[in-house]
Amino acid sequence: MGRAEARKAQQRSARRAPRGSATGKKGRAGKPTGIRRFFTWKKILGTLFGLILLGMGALVALYFYVDEPDPNADAIKQSNVYKYADGSIMARDGSMNREIVPISRVPKDVKTGFIAIENKSFYKDSGVDFLGIARGLFNTATGKGKAGGSTITQQYVKNFYLNQDQTATRKLKELVISLKVDRHMEKDDILAGYLNTSYFGRGAYGIQAAAQAYYGVDVDKLTLEQGAYLAAVLQAPSDYDLSTAGPNGTRLVKIRFNGVLDNMVEMKELDPAKRKDLQLPMPTKPKAAPGLEGQKGYLKQAADAELRRQTGMTAQELQAGGWEITLNIDPKKQAALEKAVQDELESKLDRKDRPVDASVQAGATSVDPKTGAVVAMYGGTGLSDHWASNALRQDFQPGSTFKPIVLASALENKSTTHDKKPITPNALYDGTSKRPVVGSDTPFAPQNQDNANYGDPYLTVQAATNSSVNSVYAQMIVDVGPPNVKKTALALGMKDRDGWPEDKPAMSLGTMSANTLEMAGVYATLDNHGKKVTPTIIKGAKHATRVPKPIESVGGQAITRETADTVTKVLTGVVNDGSGKAVKSSAYEAAGKTGTTESNVAAWFTAYTPELVTVVAMFGEEPGTAKQVTLTGTAGGGRAGGSSFPAEIWKAYTLAALKGVDAGEFDLSEAKMGASQAPTRSSSPSASSSAPVTPSAPVSPSQNSPDPGKSSPNPTKSTSKSPDPSKTPDPSKTPDPTKSPPITLP
Repeated sequence: MGRAEARKAQQRSARRAPRGSATGKKGRAGKPTGIRRFFTWKKILGTLFGLILLGMGALVALYFYVDEPDPNADAIKQSNVYKYADGSIMARDGSMNREIVPISRVPKDVKTGFIAIENKSFYKDSGVDFLGIARGLFNTATGKGKAGGSTITQQYVKNFYLNQDQTATRKLKELVISLKVDRHMEKDDILAGYLNTSYFGRGAYGIQAAAQAYYGVDVDKLTLEQGAYLAAVLQAPSDYDLSTAGPNGTRLVKIRFNGVLDNMVEMKELDPAKRKDLQLPMPTKPKAAPGLEGQKGYLKQAADAELRRQTGMTAQELQAGGWEITLNIDPKKQAALEKAVQDELESKLDRKDRPVDASVQAGATSVDPKTGAVVAMYGGTGLSDHWASNALRQDFQPGSTFKPIVLASALENKSTTHDKKPITPNALYDGTSKRPVVGSDTPFAPQNQDNANYGDPYLTVQAATNSSVNSVYAQMIVDVGPPNVKKTALALGMKDRDGWPEDKPAMSLGTMSANTLEMAGVYATLDNHGKKVTPTIIKGAKHATRVPKPIESVGGQAITRETADTVTKVLTGVVNDGSGKAVKSSAYEAAGKTGTTESNVAAWFTAYTPELVTVVAMFGEEPGTAKQVTLTGTAGGGRAGGSSFPAEIWKAYTLAALKGVDAGEFDLSEAKMGASQAPTRSSSPSASSSAPVTPSAPVSPSQNSPDPGKSSPNPTKSTSKSPDPSKTPDPSKTPDPTKSPPITLP
């Protein structure tokens, strides 16, 4: 064969060879090589089919292996015992509030409402939602939240046979038992068991107890709307109770309520025309259980909330009982606080015949700054009158009690005024009312109390704090930077909730939300030389099977001791010479701050001695609603600010609580200036001052020196003295006062 013929024969052979043999992608026999050998379609499908068979085999094995257990007997339910710090019994709680009712007593529309929102296929399914189970197991295994996707049958099994643990093992048992239960029980019997075992909040187990707790009627008298609300509240009773729910809880329960009705329409169980007229019915006010009258109910609420945070328990699990909970509450201090509120506020109110007085709510928290122990707490006039504790409510602003945090942030960050002078207690700021702030992208020109000007026009930070001058602190927060101030506030113990005015100078006036417990923690941290104090009401808790994780009540440095002590020294000036002088006493040394919010809807007095930190607050709340109303006119008087009733309560309580105690003085050896001298009508440093005094921007070099003889601000009405536009870099940015954020007063 010649070369040409041999070449042609080779080409013919190559054309006949299987594709890939020349490239090495397949072997001599045309089979895949490398990693592709292991991933053919036949092998992949075979593996999946094998896994499915294996899973089915495991499920069958589980079905025969897992027996249907005995039901959870009410007899194993125990009481929770609550004790004071001295070991004496405060209250017992946990007796089962349940009345079993036959399904025939539950109105058809009410039954349908629960099915519509929980398990629309209830009467058709086998008791298990396999996709929901898979999703729930995946979420639990990957730490993405609690298992979900349960049918009504599964929830009944969980309530009646198992427990509330969110584990894969419990979920598998729930699945198998649900299949067995669905085989031998009628659907109506399962639905009855579900409705009779579910926890609805307010200590109510079962639909009959819930009907009484929320609407004061027997289950057979429930309307469609009432039943739809109970079906909605079942998902999160603590958050969805309209009597106590915050804005977010109210929003979510309304969404779920509408979901109940919309699903009923979809199921053709509710006429669309009728659905349009249905409205969410407000439940009745909750009532205190026997033995939880007065402050005991509020103290239990606070202890329960803290214990649930420590353990991750649901409210239903806690209600199961078995806990011995010792509170940090000192019975003598608790009695003193209750008496102070009664003597200084309640005895002066006419709640029946004076509408303003009927709106007054008071709350207070008292903390030992060395240990973080909550030694006394006042939540209101009683659970039957006001279910939510006023000491823990988060729907009001703290007002000017936030200003010391602005100062602390300025000192901690070594901030300077707009003209680059260090911010110290003796730094000078313009106290002119409605003065536009300088250096902010957000225009702001807050009004001082009574629209008065302070200084001439400059006064020291010390004097501005004494008189709670809004224009000074509005400029200071711009100089420090609102994000820096927020960071300091969170480090001191405030909570980052919705509504923080992130980058706005209005933050300086306390326009976020807070409660007395967290503000007590903030001021206790100042009292404790900057070491973080997290107030705790639980001294100890015991249970046979659960171990709570205690709160670290005293931690590391939140701010430096120098900063904390300097702020404390400044706040002693507020008590000795400023808006807090109503509490001045030879029996103790005190530091504190008043706070009154826009329209006088809230008034605070937050102050401390070396031994005790106490926050007292008043709130204006329209009876029966969450609407905020003014406190002006309380007890027939005028404006009810922080220096009035709250300060009087604080003083009466503190004198009683410290009776017999060798009250000490603050150790402020590391404080840098403040309180000892506070020139007030000045605009430039004085050569005779004992410490440097620096004016804030803008500064006119022709201003006079401070007068050391002045010891208090000299306010003048702004009608005769208005801000000089020439002193602001950009007069065009002067805001419209009618559009300014809320005004905070001393």
